[in-house]
Amino acid sequence: MTVPLGRRERKKAATRQKIADTALRLFLEHGYEAVGIRDVAAEADVAVTTLFSHFASKEALVFERDDDFEQRLTRAVTDRAPGEPLVPALRREVRSMVRHCTADGAAPIWHMIDGSPALREYEESMRLRHAESLATAIGADPGVSRGTTADRAIARFVIDAYALARAASEPDAALDEIFRMIEAAWAVTRPSGGATGEAGL
Repeated sequence: MTVPLGRRERKKAATRQKIADTALRLFLEHGYEAVGIRDVAAEADVAVTTLFSHFASKEALVFERDDDFEQRLTRAVTDRAPGEPLVPALRREVRSMVRHCTADGAAPIWHMIDGSPALREYEESMRLRHAESLATAIGADPGVSRGTTADRAIARFVIDAYALARAASEPDAALDEIFRMIEAAWAVTRPSGGATGEAGL
């Protein structure tokens, strides 16, 4: 059950969103490299220190849903229904994330990211962090964990599935194809005894 945000939390969330929306608009209008942190703060009518209290870097302004995506991935593991297999739960969540990132209007943002070495590097570090968090969540579930190496490998595959499908001309079809391979890879890691607590993949 989600606990409603208090007034202070709502105000903080609104300020964060205002900063992120302002930054993205400026970046798309003028180019990512041409806009500085001070420009964003001035346009959003906040102090630079306020901006940095919400975002650790200029790159983070572009990936403002970073933490939300990471939490959604881990919750796909920890909050799935009792007995629900792991891989279908992850596929469902990744599909939702891909659809969000390929919605109308998203193409200019990804074009900007692809054209910036700093943003590409930040995205790669973000993906690695997401994969580690996902692997930790899988490893903490004794019903599905296959061991550290397998857990980390499957987490990397899932994160790469998101990136590959997001860039594909037919994201849903690409995701289905990739997750068939992920299911096969996960299946071969099943311990020989078969007692993993998974009703399926």
